[in-house]
Amino acid sequence: MMKNTFNCIMIVDDNKIDNFFHERVILKNNITNTVIIKQSGIEALEYLQDNNNVLPEIIFLDIHMPEMTGWEFLDQYIQLDKLKQKSKIIVMLGTQNFIDDNTEKFKELLHINFTTKPLTTEFLNSLTQF
Repeated sequence: MMKNTFNCIMIVDDNKIDNFFHERVILKNNITNTVIIKQSGIEALEYLQDNNNVLPEIIFLDIHMPEMTGWEFLDQYIQLDKLKQKSKIIVMLGTQNFIDDNTEKFKELLHINFTTKPLTTEFLNSLTQF
């Protein structure tokens, strides 16, 4: 078991089953007590812009979502006030190899990791190195 390394983690994914599973894996591994789940990039951005909310240090972000893709979310995220950009790590989640032309654009601005679903204990362990 890891110790609580992060104050707050956010999951942004339109799939309720994935969200349930990922929240369980995160909490089971004891790297945070607070997991915020948003089912769209729009919901996540609204949450991040509210001054009363705890800001996540990690965002697990699904790439393929309706309304706003993960890449479109990142476009908006980097335009937020710098104080709202508390996330040290953005983890892009997908079901296959999804590194594309957008990757380089955001690597210069954010620490981005990539992993396939589902989240694993081994992958979470790697995040505690940051």
